[in-house]
Amino acid sequence: MAVQQRSLLSRLLRAISSVFDPGVLLHPLRLLHYYGYSHVKPRRLLTLGRDVRIAPNVSFANAERIALGDQVQVGARCALWAGRSSSWIRVGARTTFGPDCFVTAADYGLAADRRITDQPMIERDITIGADCWIGTRAILTAGITIGDGAVIGAGSVVTRDVPAGAIAAGSPARVIRMRS
Repeated sequence: MAVQQRSLLSRLLRAISSVFDPGVLLHPLRLLHYYGYSHVKPRRLLTLGRDVRIAPNVSFANAERIALGDQVQVGARCALWAGRSSSWIRVGARTTFGPDCFVTAADYGLAADRRITDQPMIERDITIGADCWIGTRAILTAGITIGDGAVIGAGSVVTRDVPAGAIAAGSPARVIRMRS
């Protein structure tokens, strides 16, 4: 019985110490800081059309170079990252992004004689037309244009332009057919 009481007491003490651990107590402040710099503060810098719907956990980088047209919908956990100095992300009216999409308008250099993160970013604009549907977990890379009415399949990696009215899917994405 005494062993059982000590075991219960030790579990209780471990539970109490985990609640009062300084790391646990400070973690909410770290979450607030992250939310502020990737969600709240950048949203004020976006160029937004009318009736734009953005999930509360969308992440923006360099939002002053992101323009979303009227009635654009951006799903949960998407990330839209414009370039650090010059490249834009422009999205046409009524385009919808499914959850977890990633859009980046800049890439690192790939020179073999230098660390990747020490190389300058290569920035290129991304243009997405009106009435497009970007499927869940699609990745759109720097320098692409997606034409009006195009559909990008879930999980696709778009590395080249997609014409208007096309349905593209795969990694890398390829046009599989035209909308009918």
